[in-house]
Amino acid sequence: MADIVKLLQKQSDLYVMKGATEEDIKKAEEVLGLRFSYDYRNYLIEFGVVSFTNHEFTGVCESKRLCVINVTIEERKNVEVPRDWYVLEQTNIDGIVIWQDGNGTVYQTAPNVKAKRLCGSMEEYIAKE
Repeated sequence: MADIVKLLQKQSDLYVMKGATEEDIKKAEEVLGLRFSYDYRNYLIEFGVVSFTNHEFTGVCESKRLCVINVTIEERKNVEVPRDWYVLEQTNIDGIVIWQDGNGTVYQTAPNVKAKRLCGSMEEYIAKE
């Protein structure tokens, strides 16, 4: 089992949806024109979408509000980011958005602020909290 899955399973107040299929993940990648990172793919396969404590991550699901495709397309209209970035989480605080690239690096953007690197993986991002 991937480390990201183990780490998420340890979170309190964990709410999960149905895991995504490989076919659904590939379709999402095609629509966005990118490849998800290894840890994000493992997360999607196991959970589809999760929320816990102060986090609600995007995923591959029916919910427009949580679907990585919809959210990434919408946020790309608000801020210019590299094409291989996808939204990991909308914090709903001061327009802050957490992004991840295909290599796994996690970034933060906010209105009128230069994007900043937060950490090297989704796992590290969760563990920092």
